[in-house]
Amino acid sequence: MPIKKDGSGKRWVEMELILPGSPEEVWQAIATGSGNNAWFTKTEIDERVGGKIAFDFGPNGSSTGEVTHWEPPARFAYVEREWSEGAPPVATEITVTARSGDRCVLRMVHSLFTANDDWDDQLEGFEGGWPAFFEILKIYLVHFAGEKAVSSFAMVSTGEPQARVWERLTEALGLLGANVGEERSTPPRPERLAGIVERVQQDTKQRYLLLRLKEPGAGIALFGSYSTGEGTNASIALYHYGDGAKARAKDSEPKWQEWMATTFN
Repeated sequence: MPIKKDGSGKRWVEMELILPGSPEEVWQAIATGSGNNAWFTKTEIDERVGGKIAFDFGPNGSSTGEVTHWEPPARFAYVEREWSEGAPPVATEITVTARSGDRCVLRMVHSLFTANDDWDDQLEGFEGGWPAFFEILKIYLVHFAGEKAVSSFAMVSTGEPQARVWERLTEALGLLGANVGEERSTPPRPERLAGIVERVQQDTKQRYLLLRLKEPGAGIALFGSYSTGEGTNASIALYHYGDGAKARAKDSEPKWQEWMATTFN
């Protein structure tokens, strides 16, 4: 969806999707730190107007902001004033509206207040980066809503073209040519992951595959590659659920970090 603009200098992108679950379940997932940990990234949210919000993106950096609106379970907003050096503040507003059939409409809007287009690429990047995580959110709400969750992450950067990186990544993982609905597993090193392919997406900017895990425990694996303009980043994000989630994440992350570095060295 293209960037929208108005006469006041406001520029924004907006996304809307239908999610399974009640407004309270969706709110817990998108407006709390523990909820965001289950499908997005390591997050802390002080649940009040004026409270701090902090996102930890691992090797991709971090961002902090302030909660500007808190109306459970309907509307949540925050502003990040230092999300990129020299950039104007970015405001995010999320609304949750109940629909029939135990579903909700989630609407997310990212806004910048600036009269020039210097930051349009980053604003479009916000929009382009969410779809994979929204797919994880849907799987989480259907299969794992409310469970304890801990995430782990590994990434490597390379100068190779994105399509070639994706081919190498999926081939090494035994996932080359995987289709939705198939049961697939990765090799025993660095660790065996087994489950059902939930989503495969490929385009010129990014490629990703989602595996709903049965082994070594309940979870979701996101394997991806995306173009950086100068090269490609390959990554794996693991979302571990249940009582053993913390221990599995602690054990898993260094294994995958070493594997990624070795595979793309």
